Amino acid sequence: MLRVGLIGLGEVSGVHVNAINASEYGELVAVCDSDPDRKSEWTEFPFFSDMESMLQKMKLDVVHICLPHYLHQSATELCVKYGAHVYLEKPVAINYEESLKQLELAESTDRKICVSFQNRYNKSFMKLVEILQNEDVGKITSIKGLVTWFRPESYYTSKPWRGRKAEAGYGSIINQSIHTLDLIQLIGGKLESCKATLSNLTDYDIEVEDTASATFTFQSGVKAFFHATNAYTENSSVELQVITEKEKFTIKDSRLYFTNENGRKEVIEEDDRIPGSKFYYGMGHRILIERFYRSILDHTEDYVHIREAVPSMEMIEMMDRSSKEMGNAQRVKREELLHGTTSENRSTRVYAEETI
Repeated sequence: MLRVGLIGLGEVSGVHVNAINASEYGELVAVCDSDPDRKSEWTEFPFFSDMESMLQKMKLDVVHICLPHYLHQSATELCVKYGAHVYLEKPVAINYEESLKQLELAESTDRKICVSFQNRYNKSFMKLVEILQNEDVGKITSIKGLVTWFRPESYYTSKPWRGRKAEAGYGSIINQSIHTLDLIQLIGGKLESCKATLSNLTDYDIEVEDTASATFTFQSGVKAFFHATNAYTENSSVELQVITEKEKFTIKDSRLYFTNENGRKEVIEEDDRIPGSKFYYGMGHRILIERFYRSILDHTEDYVHIREAVPSMEMIEMMDRSSKEMGNAQRVKREELLHGTTSENRSTRVYAEETI
């Protein structure tokens, strides 16, 4: 059994613990959080308030990182330094620059780093990909991604880092809807350009955006529309729609629908769901974590590698740049993102372009 540690005991940590406990290949042996008061909630495991101390003493095979975004890169580096494989909650890093540093680290070590893009393993999405790849539906022409959710002001005040640019990086596009961006780019292929607006529709005292709209074009010719907000009144179902030359498919309410020639929707596949208020997390965590553990034991690459997570950070960076330049109505091109760089980072960016 792999010896597993968990760093960061916030909301999502419970999903990780349940997945680890259900695993055939891993066993949770230690937890860590900077708040020593949490120790009383985790009495069944050795508790540490310093991650390096845990890494030194516990000889861990795998570490799950569930920390605020600005700590993702440094925590990953530390875990790899002590010989641990890393299961990293999204995002891969706080911004695009740090995501390239994560990529460089991943390519320079024999330790595996898996990014938690678990929605790739929802039954509905996997079935959609299977159909697009194997059935005669024609070329993909367009994609739509919608995430209309609600976050009360207390969401930010209870954990102030979520609303700070220097600690969160961004708001809804990196915290709530990055999974949808990831699925869009998986279907669309290599990105070509983006035009976007980032804004705030709530009256909260936060530095990050709560709303974003964007159009993306892909080198394949596919066009995508994306909209995400935390300013609605509830967490509506995420919607992902793909239109091909012959068919229309929609994922909504955890189901994959096909729209027939009469305009009626027919259910093709339905996701497994976890119980509770966070049902929209789905079962993907458990699937991806188990795949990652097996990849460690079997020495395979069957997990979400850092290089696969970089495109979503490219999309976020391009949205940000486009929004800042919208006064001139400029569309941001991916080529400009990759090559508009300082000399010390140029080789890394070019490498990223070749491997994504």
